[in-house]
Amino acid sequence: MEISELGEFGLIDRLTKDIQPRNTSTLNGVGDDCAVMHYPDSEVLVTTDMLMEGVHFDLTYIDLKHLGYKSAMVNISDIFAMNGTPRQMVVSIALSRKFKVEDMEEFYAGLRLACDKWGVDIVGGDTTSSLTGLAISITCIGEATAGDIVYRKGAKDTDLICVSGDLGAAYMGLQLLEREKRIYYDQVREAQKAGNQNALRQLADFQPDFAGKEYIIQRQIMPEARGDIIRQLHEANIRPTSMMDISDGLSSELLHICQASGCGCRVFEKNIPIDYQTAVMAEELNMNVTTCALNGGEDYELLFTVSIGDYERVEQMEGVRLIGHITDASLGSKLVTRDGSELDLVAQGWNPLKKKES
Repeated sequence: MEISELGEFGLIDRLTKDIQPRNTSTLNGVGDDCAVMHYPDSEVLVTTDMLMEGVHFDLTYIDLKHLGYKSAMVNISDIFAMNGTPRQMVVSIALSRKFKVEDMEEFYAGLRLACDKWGVDIVGGDTTSSLTGLAISITCIGEATAGDIVYRKGAKDTDLICVSGDLGAAYMGLQLLEREKRIYYDQVREAQKAGNQNALRQLADFQPDFAGKEYIIQRQIMPEARGDIIRQLHEANIRPTSMMDISDGLSSELLHICQASGCGCRVFEKNIPIDYQTAVMAEELNMNVTTCALNGGEDYELLFTVSIGDYERVEQMEGVRLIGHITDASLGSKLVTRDGSELDLVAQGWNPLKKKES
C-alpha cells in the first residue's frame, strides 16, 4: 500500500492503534499534541539518537524489522548506561516514496519487539517526507533516583575497570556484511559488462556466505541493551563510580571517562573479552583483533568502574570482565600489551563528523 493512501495521520494510527501504556508514569501516550508523563519521586533521564540511511545503516544488508529493533535498543542502552530504567520512547521518521505502508509496519514490529523486551511505552513522534532516503530520530525517556544515577565523571584512582560481554563482534559483523556486498556488486558489474543476462538473473538469488559467522552478524544488526547487567549490579548492591555504553569503541569511551573524571587508566590487552568468531574474522581479513575490539564500536556493552572494595562481588557477576584499573591522571591512559609494553590509548572509534581523507 502506498503511504499516500493513508496520509501522515492515517499511517500513525495504523502503526500505533494497539499500543497500550504499561508504565504508571505514562499518563497519556499517542493521540494528543503531547504525551503526558508523571515522575513524582525520581529524576528524568532523556536521550536521543538520529540514524541516517547511508551513514548509520545500509538497507542492502539490514531489513526494516531489524533496523527498528536496533534503533530502539541503542537508545534504551543509553538509559541503562546511566543506571536508569527506560520508560517511554518518541519515534520520528522521515521517509522517501520508495517505502510502502508494509515497510513501516515491519520497522514498527522490530521497534515494538525491543520496547516490549524492556517494558518501554511508545508515546509519540512524527512522520514526514524525505528526498534523501530514510532518517530516524528516537528519544528515550527513563527514570532513576538521584542517588542511583551514574555519570562518566565519577571514576577515581584504584577503581576497577569492567566491561560486559565481548568486544569487536559488531565491527567484525559490519566488515563481513561490507565484504559480501562488494562481492555481490562486483559480480553484477562483471555480468553487465559481459552482457550476460543469465548471470544477472542468477544474481537475483545471491546468497552471502555467513556460515560460521552468525554471531557477529547478529551483534551488528541486532544489538542488545544490557539491562541484565544493570539488574545484576542492583542485586549485588554495587553502584558503579562511572559508566557509559560502548557505542564508539572501547578506547574512545575509556578516554571519555578519564577526561570527565580527571584520571588515567591502565587496560590490559590480555583481559579484553573477544569472541572466537570475532578473532577468526579478524584473521581472515588480516586485521588486528585487539585494534578491532578497542576501536570497532556498536557493541553497546557497558563500560563501568567500581570501587576496589567491590572486587569480589563484581568478579562473581555473570558476563562481566575486569580489564584494568583507574590511575592518577599524571600516569596517562595506557594499554598494557601482552608483552608488558605500555601504549597510549588513542580514540580511533566511530566519528560521523570526522573529515574524510582524500
